[in-house]
Amino acid sequence: MKLDIRGYSKMLDQCEILVIYNGPIWSSDIDNLAGLVTNHLDEDLSLSMSQAVFSVFVEQINNMMMYSADKKSRVVSDGQVLETSKGIFVLSFHDGSYFIQTGNLVSDSNATILKNRIDYLNTLNKKELRQYYKERMKSENDNPESKGGGLGLIEIARRSSSPIKYELEPCEGGLKYFTTYIVICQKGEE
Repeated sequence: MKLDIRGYSKMLDQCEILVIYNGPIWSSDIDNLAGLVTNHLDEDLSLSMSQAVFSVFVEQINNMMMYSADKKSRVVSDGQVLETSKGIFVLSFHDGSYFIQTGNLVSDSNATILKNRIDYLNTLNKKELRQYYKERMKSENDNPESKGGGLGLIEIARRSSSPIKYELEPCEGGLKYFTTYIVICQKGEE
């Protein structure tokens, strides 16, 4: 199948997309994706803004690996089992703001957990998010599938310039396609 690569390239340029990745994600390869993101952050970007973008990237990738319903395992050359999750990550830049979008399949039960957590986080202001983060660090994890006790979503909410936007689109087999939209603005912008 021949694709219109030039057309895709124009579309990516028009949408000001800096990095786009679609495919398998595994923990030992996050460094390669992180390098792509770091290389596309503006050199003149403030340290706090570049840390915010990078932190949200890391948390989004971790969430895709953790909650993805599209997981595969394979044996690699050294005999170890490599588990991969499938998802898409898009980083774009427009008018001084970074936009991070992710998408992946999730189970219905994880969709409910993610929806409830995000809806709650979106009710909190920055000071309340900071306090909630501290409380969650000290409490027990209420989700056996989560390795971080929900701290990743709190970190995303803390770094985001606006509430976390998300969509849950029903798919076959009781799955949902979970898409998130995160905006990180320069200081003083919203």
